[in-house]
Amino acid sequence: MKLLFKQRFFSWLDSYNVYSLPDNADADSYELSDSDVRFVVEGQLALGHCFLISDSSGRELGRLEKRLFTLLPEYDIYIGGELYGTVEREFSLFHKSFNLDVRGWSISGDFLDWDYSIVDSSGNTVATIGKELFRLTDTYVLDIPDERDALCALMIAIAVDVERE
Repeated sequence: MKLLFKQRFFSWLDSYNVYSLPDNADADSYELSDSDVRFVVEGQLALGHCFLISDSSGRELGRLEKRLFTLLPEYDIYIGGELYGTVEREFSLFHKSFNLDVRGWSISGDFLDWDYSIVDSSGNTVATIGKELFRLTDTYVLDIPDERDALCALMIAIAVDVERE
């Protein structure tokens, strides 16, 4: 499954539409339509970053919340109202790195070039994330082999995007 996650141009809070793309589609040339919307991400007014993720019909699927009063930024992932995992930024002098406490997954790659991967404990790729450069708004392409991992992988990508800025 391929997702295109695109920040809205006029948005006071971070808000995104996430589109399903055909696996063979090129993100640069594919014509997006409202029928392609898979997820809607709405930033919420809160003390820390908070995002609600819903499907295209408005049904809430998950929530991403930044923990308050932590030395380095940490985000809790909630799916179906239950704590599912955590994304935390690790201390590093020269590059940004992140630690995942989600299903035994890990994250690695070049965060300066906006290209990274999420892999499971067996070394299988859960998702690859790459930023589309030269766009007016933040735009990412997520390649996710197993559709069941899409929501969680999306929330990890959002947490990394917020902390990269």
